[in-house]
Amino acid sequence: MVAKINIGSSLFGALSYNQQKVDQGEGKILFSNRIIQNADGSHNMYFNIKSFEPYLDANKRTEKPVVHISLNPHPDDKLTNEQLSDIAQEYMDTMGYGNQPYLVYKHEDLDRHHLHIVSVRVDENGKKLNDSFEKRRSEKARKELEEKYKLIPAGKQNQSNDLPMKPINLKDGNIKKQVSNITDTLIRDYHFQSINEYRALLNIYGVTVEEVKGEVRDKAYHGLVYSALNKKGEKTANPIKASLISRNVGSKALEKKFISSKEALKDKKSYNRTKQILSTLLKENPSRKAFVKELAKNGISVLFRENEDHRIYGVTFIDHREKVVFNGSRMGKEFSANVFHDLFNVKDKEKHAWEPFAPYSQEQYPNESLGGFLDMEQHGDNYEEIAFTNRMKRKKRKPKGPKL
Repeated sequence: MVAKINIGSSLFGALSYNQQKVDQGEGKILFSNRIIQNADGSHNMYFNIKSFEPYLDANKRTEKPVVHISLNPHPDDKLTNEQLSDIAQEYMDTMGYGNQPYLVYKHEDLDRHHLHIVSVRVDENGKKLNDSFEKRRSEKARKELEEKYKLIPAGKQNQSNDLPMKPINLKDGNIKKQVSNITDTLIRDYHFQSINEYRALLNIYGVTVEEVKGEVRDKAYHGLVYSALNKKGEKTANPIKASLISRNVGSKALEKKFISSKEALKDKKSYNRTKQILSTLLKENPSRKAFVKELAKNGISVLFRENEDHRIYGVTFIDHREKVVFNGSRMGKEFSANVFHDLFNVKDKEKHAWEPFAPYSQEQYPNESLGGFLDMEQHGDNYEEIAFTNRMKRKKRKPKGPKL
């Protein structure tokens, strides 16, 4: 089981995210503690919020008083709703939240059913709960629950090549719902600092995003439009405005995500795992195919951006265990695009620029082509990459002068 703790300042945001799953038939409330209920035992947003108000009103100093916890058993762990409720309660008791108001939601929108728990980090007197060694205590609680309920340990889950969720399947229909599930999850769980990095992450799951800018009634407009991709990487079906999905995946939410990600990654510690794996792998001078395959075994996806001459001018890594997306140059010059171009130059003349994360590569993204992925990269604002492409094109021009 994987446990993840997020803290924030918006109770409404945490509750509405989970309530949306309930309203869409993709989730349910399994258990609640110290939450006002309707006469029939059901819940509603009004009473849910009211139950937390005394704690938040008493809070004076804690800037982020809301806690949003996810507990993720392995798909092979077959658990009843009663067992899931018990697991959630025991985890909250161990973490010191047993006397707090909290709601336990079961999400059923993914093949991997999982729990979300919303609570507050201040008591009824407004005093902050003890969060010392919180990560260490969470690990201890997780391991005890794994042993008690015979769950697959988190370590073994991390050794799997499976993506956190499945890519878009056009045959399943309801594209909007699929796109919504993917975008909500990725924005919530991953760190990325640019639209290009976000787009690279989306492409693993058969989705792309474009920025739309203009003026409406003399006011500047900046929005996002999402599209599903077919097996060739081409946009298909009708594009979907972010506003039709949720405000959690719109341009304002994305800008906030860039800022929070920059802050979270400023010490660059999250890059260390990928950096260590790359350093070891590059010493072996691997072929491009072997390089991508070995990274996939370690839960890392890689995107190479190439121009028409197959010159690699950009490389982006996605570490699915650390949940981070970043350009190679952020780790140092030894991981820049030029290094990989020189390494793979002639012997690996592959026509495609994207090697998707195993095991869905053959099913969702055949190696024959990438289709519109390179074109979609140009819709972002990575001017350095665009300028490099233009410089390469200018080198092709013949010198002007009279014909002899």
